[in-house]
Amino acid sequence: MSPRLKTSLIEHLEGVSDPRIERTRRHKLLDILAIAICAMIGGAEHWNEIAEFGHAKREWFARFLELPGGIPSHDTFARVFARLDPDELEQVIASWLGTLAARIQPGDVVAIDGKSVRGSGTAERSPLHIVSAWASAQSLLLGQVRTEKKSNEITAIPALLKLLAIEGGIVTIDAMGCQKRIATAIRTGKADYVLALKRNHKNLHHEIDALWDICQQQDFAGRAHDYHETVSDKRRHGREEHRQHWLIEVPDYLKADTAGWQDLKTLAKVVRERRCGEKVTCETHYYLSSLPLSAGAARLAEAVRAHWAVENQLHWSLDVSFAEDASRVRKDHAPANLALIRRIALTLLRQETSCSLGIKSRRRRAGWDEGYLIKVLNGQMI
Repeated sequence: MSPRLKTSLIEHLEGVSDPRIERTRRHKLLDILAIAICAMIGGAEHWNEIAEFGHAKREWFARFLELPGGIPSHDTFARVFARLDPDELEQVIASWLGTLAARIQPGDVVAIDGKSVRGSGTAERSPLHIVSAWASAQSLLLGQVRTEKKSNEITAIPALLKLLAIEGGIVTIDAMGCQKRIATAIRTGKADYVLALKRNHKNLHHEIDALWDICQQQDFAGRAHDYHETVSDKRRHGREEHRQHWLIEVPDYLKADTAGWQDLKTLAKVVRERRCGEKVTCETHYYLSSLPLSAGAARLAEAVRAHWAVENQLHWSLDVSFAEDASRVRKDHAPANLALIRRIALTLLRQETSCSLGIKSRRRRAGWDEGYLIKVLNGQMI
């Protein structure tokens, strides 16, 4: 294998177990995985396109893969990915991602959120649901776990947190993950949390809503607090968004009701007012946080804003640039394994920052330009 393509990822993939019996192995498993990842980076989206990509670049692949049986057919890709153990493949990829985790710095936001692969569902089976951890500042997937249903995120998130090195980071999760056991798991990992609180905790939401009414009516008299506001640039987004952020310590009378939330120190209120033409909308959100008041409302605002990176940089890109929801791959383990290949491709494309193009355009360029494809594969991970 060429040294310039002996990447950390390829080295990790060499450890994946082959599910086929010996006498049926016409193609090496590493060749199948490497071609699939390169094809996914280069614009392929299903088995036929992956196989065609391989045939179109056979001479190029032959420079660093053994290819004892030539380029596998689309049926071979489909059969192998249907049989590969997704748990083992996820563990191998998690190990590779762990080699990148050193980039996470204290205070960096780790956004956790789930996404369903809608086309993978059948009349008998719910769509595959994947909970991912995304390092917002680095545009880096840190890990993922699969669940059968969106409602299972509550049990999936602690399992995901056990796989991650989050020490010093700030973990942000939407209302589905606003649970005491998840807060405990985050603090066990030596990270802070900012958890969105909605009416799934009806009584606590009501008490905090009433608390903020009193605080603002009395102009926070006698209560330590911090405030930060931002206004978006209308010229960049075509709309103006005014965000107000307040941060206060948990008052004494609420400490008994919030005792189950490990190391809960502050409560936050965020009001977003959006103006688009003549239309004005206003939303209010509450957050529970282990950050101290001294961290400041500005830091809270950054964490809340950074959480949306998991939607914009990961989920939106998978749908728009990889057409994930349009995929109709459904057989056995194939949906989970192909979803993981997409996320590997997206992670590699986002780590290659010399190109200012969008993800979809980067995929096209990688498909046309083998030099650029090598650059994406190597990145900073040799």
